[in-house]
Amino acid sequence: MSEILKEQFLIDELSDQQQTVIAEMNDYIAAGIRGNQHAVAIIQGAAGTGKSVVLMQLVKQYMTDKQYRTALVVNHPELYKAYQDLAEDIPGIKERDIRRPTSLINEAQKKNWSYDVIFVDEAHLLYSKSEPYAHYRGENQLTDLMNLAKIVVVVYDFAQVFQSKMYWSKDLLFKTIGNHPYKQFDMDFQYRMVASQEQVAWIDDLTAEKPIYAFPENSPFEFEVFDTAGALYEQIKLKNKEVGLSRVVATSGFPRIDGRHNVEMDTFSKPWDEWDPQRMHWAKREYSIDQVGTIYTLQGFDLNYVGMIIGPSFGYDAKTDAMTIIPSKYSHKEIFKKRSDMKFTEAQYKEFIANVLNVLMKRGKFGLYLTAYDDDLRQRLVDLYQQKR
Repeated sequence: MSEILKEQFLIDELSDQQQTVIAEMNDYIAAGIRGNQHAVAIIQGAAGTGKSVVLMQLVKQYMTDKQYRTALVVNHPELYKAYQDLAEDIPGIKERDIRRPTSLINEAQKKNWSYDVIFVDEAHLLYSKSEPYAHYRGENQLTDLMNLAKIVVVVYDFAQVFQSKMYWSKDLLFKTIGNHPYKQFDMDFQYRMVASQEQVAWIDDLTAEKPIYAFPENSPFEFEVFDTAGALYEQIKLKNKEVGLSRVVATSGFPRIDGRHNVEMDTFSKPWDEWDPQRMHWAKREYSIDQVGTIYTLQGFDLNYVGMIIGPSFGYDAKTDAMTIIPSKYSHKEIFKKRSDMKFTEAQYKEFIANVLNVLMKRGKFGLYLTAYDDDLRQRLVDLYQQKR
């Protein structure tokens, strides 16, 4: 996995935009370390825009320099394990300085630790409320991290917010920062996918419930719609043999059949991904080709090809010619947890569900294979695809 992360995050040839952002952030971080105002540096951008590449260049620079006290935190269990693996290959970075946020906050507060810089990847996964079940009894993890460090460098993508307990918006972010100094660094160029801007926009439009149109064919990015999940799976297996890192993924909502809570559709029946304490990432495990990935195993990671099964919580409205989101059919109830400090609307819950689909569809570097559980939605997608053949 460390080799994949090296290729993904520690690339040798940075783009002009990445070099510019890193240079500007170095100036801002240096000023923050000299000061004592608990500043925040925000790296913001959509999935695949190179946020983690920029972050890891800074991590490598500062966390290998003994004059600074630093830490890297991430609340994604799979990414946490992968970063620990990566640390083993970078002299000067100690595995103990890569932490889950709750663990770092609880220990640092108990021992009165302070830091020069704390780096936070996937900061949209920080708790924005107390979560005693997860041993976090504070009110906001970003606030706690800001209190521990002279400067906190955070990576945010508000389109990757999926749950109420980890709810973030720009308004909440800036309310949390309050009067502390901050600077925002925007990333807007798509690096992960070899897709064109028009193809990325197609995914965004589909998940935003806009009228469906034919997928643009103006790049080397491979796109195909399948009438059955079984056929999609066979194609993913072929790609996995050819180039590796090709997996089937799906959104929530599949009904239990005879006691099984698998993803079941036509001839396809496979179990969901399984949590495993081992360090190897889910997509690298050989047996995961016979499982179905979720946002919880794939957020923050690249695949070569994605086989996307759009689950039962998405339908089709012929009047608007658009995909629809049906929260009542979304079976992963974590996103619907109530909070005492804020109330969520139906539109916000739909946005959470749309975000899950959008991120999963953008996991593949070289191609996206697509099908849908809903008969009408699948037929509409198939018809549009076949019209282009």
